[in-house]
Amino acid sequence: MTDDSVPPGWRAALAPQAAALEAVAARVAAARASGIAVAPAEADVFRALALTPPEAVRVVLLGQDPYPTPGHADGLCFSVRPGVAPPRSLRNVFRELGDDLGLPQPRGGDLSPWARQGVLLLNAVLTVEEGAAAAHAGWGWEAVSDAVIDAVSARAEPSAFLLWGRHAQAKAARIAPRHAVIAAAHPSPLSARRGFFGSRPFSRANAALRAAGRGEIDWRLP
Repeated sequence: MTDDSVPPGWRAALAPQAAALEAVAARVAAARASGIAVAPAEADVFRALALTPPEAVRVVLLGQDPYPTPGHADGLCFSVRPGVAPPRSLRNVFRELGDDLGLPQPRGGDLSPWARQGVLLLNAVLTVEEGAAAAHAGWGWEAVSDAVIDAVSARAEPSAFLLWGRHAQAKAARIAPRHAVIAAAHPSPLSARRGFFGSRPFSRANAALRAAGRGEIDWRLP
């Protein structure tokens, strides 16, 4: 993983954090070289940015770090690859999706259809040691993801930011007032009943996009 791994559309946004990106990339590479299992795969670290270029962003969904369970992390926050059973947090997301929009429960947990419509599925920390949640917190990824948030915030077109949980909500101060900030509890089993269920984030995001004259997201998943 090098600076060249950053998708071209995002390179200008991340240029001010080139030193931080180089440092964290070197640290992750050293961990992999030492035999530590790091998720997601190297090719998927910047998958969220690859699937949703800056000009396409309509919604930002901010996660904390990738799933530490082997085989789960796919480079998109909350998402898993086709054929992988949705983790409990994602099942709670799907429950709220059904309650909010009346949509059927998806068969799998692949969220790439959202990403391809302009939902930036961004983790604040882009890598993790398998089996050790938040192991790469503080390595420097936060400066990189903050630069991505700042780039979206600086755009003239209003977007919707879905901030679930205290960690994500701490980023609200970075977001310009023209954007819609839709905050709720995290969908984890520990907190979903404390303000995530019933928060209606999907319909609220679409309402904000309509008000801004931008197209809605089709939240249906196969």
